[in-house]
Amino acid sequence: MNCSTLIYILYENKCFLGDFSRQEDRHLMAAEVPNVRPDILIIESTYGTHIHEKREVREARFTQTVHDTISRGGRCLIPVFALGRAQELMLILDEYWEAHPELHDVPIYYASSLAKKCMAVFQTYVNAMNDKIRRQISINNPFVFKHISNLKNIDQFQDIGPSVVMASPGMLQSGLSRELFETWCPDARNSVIIAGYCVEGTLAKMIMSEPEEVISITGQRLPLKCSVKYISFSAHTDYEQTSEFIRQLKPNHIVLVHGEQSEMNRLKTALKREYEDKGDKAMEIFTPANNEEIVLNFRGEKMAKVVGRLAAKKPKPGDVISGVLVKRGFNYHIVSPEELQHYTDLSKGVVLQKQTLHFTAPFSLLHHCLLQLAGHVEQIELNGKNCLKVFDAILVIQDKNKVIIQWEGCDMKDMYADAVVTLCLQIEANPQAIKQSSLRSITQAKDKSTFEDRVERLLIEMFGENSVTYQPKLKYISVTLNGVKAVINLKSYEIQCPDDTLHQMLASAIRRLHVALTPVNVPTIAIT
Repeated sequence: MNCSTLIYILYENKCFLGDFSRQEDRHLMAAEVPNVRPDILIIESTYGTHIHEKREVREARFTQTVHDTISRGGRCLIPVFALGRAQELMLILDEYWEAHPELHDVPIYYASSLAKKCMAVFQTYVNAMNDKIRRQISINNPFVFKHISNLKNIDQFQDIGPSVVMASPGMLQSGLSRELFETWCPDARNSVIIAGYCVEGTLAKMIMSEPEEVISITGQRLPLKCSVKYISFSAHTDYEQTSEFIRQLKPNHIVLVHGEQSEMNRLKTALKREYEDKGDKAMEIFTPANNEEIVLNFRGEKMAKVVGRLAAKKPKPGDVISGVLVKRGFNYHIVSPEELQHYTDLSKGVVLQKQTLHFTAPFSLLHHCLLQLAGHVEQIELNGKNCLKVFDAILVIQDKNKVIIQWEGCDMKDMYADAVVTLCLQIEANPQAIKQSSLRSITQAKDKSTFEDRVERLLIEMFGENSVTYQPKLKYISVTLNGVKAVINLKSYEIQCPDDTLHQMLASAIRRLHVALTPVNVPTIAIT
């Protein structure tokens, strides 16, 4: 997906990029360079300083790997994401199968209901594709495949010979791709092609190092005898594309996002070195952690009148006024979001997010696990249905063979919701294993200093090393986030913090760590 947004605020241009690639693929155009020079460029750093191989080379490796697998009587599993890469791989395979009659008896399946829905979009909006696809549409629709069929469910799949299956999810966390992988991995004739980016800690990332065995969802040890190939068709830009894109735009400030910390830092160092070596004007490069605030200072003064409830109290030097900047003619006003309708034609809206998950495990088990995750769970009734409220923000509603997760959209609540969704998926995948693990201790802290050290490591992982200060002699740890400082007393585990959200986040994190490290028959510490 190539997407960029140009924002103009107070004579300053901000360019925000989503996932993008400067290389045209089988169906999508390359990302275009904006025709204005932005002052701030917010850009992805997924691959850091890595460089992708040429499209022709990776396509040849991909089709050869599939062909070799079929020739030795094996099955080829391609874990894919439903949108983007799946369609590109299908275009490649359909074309290759058409050119090789000896493969016509070998079935190709894509097993994803979401991919099927996405296919309808591609088939409808062909004119939004690249020139090759637009030329081909005059002959036939390239997204109506001759040699590829949709696999609605695993019951329809007859595993009786060589085949190629594209299944989601792309990182083998669960679902059909995980099920097929566990069935096929012990056979040396089979192969797995990892065709996209993999996050650390996922099964797809782990098998790229080709271990001798893997752990199944049910906890069994399975021998990994199938071949594993990493052939990246990722839609994320590499270092050469990122560097060339930045060189054309020449922004004064760059904010690197959407990347692991190590890759972001490598990219930052490489960009600085490149511009210093060529004698270009130095640019500021930022690598913020999640929810970290960045302050950028620009020359010149802009005058804005504070109106409404924000003007009720006279500000003191150094005070921060937060509101919505509104332009009327040549004048600017700062207004509270709640008063927008009084001063403008706008009004404040709330994005209510809802996610429905198939869930057949006991709701009481989910309640217990949420209690361990959040530390406090409120039981309520909503429209005659059982409902659990966690983190004072996320509603988990029980329904027939499913749960509905509902929350008001914002960055903090979205992270809470992701944690709840992950927990629900883990319980549904193997409720017995979750139940047994919840009844026994994972490990036990050997002494108090060990627990304190782990608290420090946990907070560094959450907020970054520069935001955490550990004073072992004074028995406290402090966390500073966006100018707000929280102090944790390591004797009483009392938390002093003026921000309620940060206070709750710290209390919940420390409580979960203590639950994980302490046997269930030991009373939990009181965290306030």
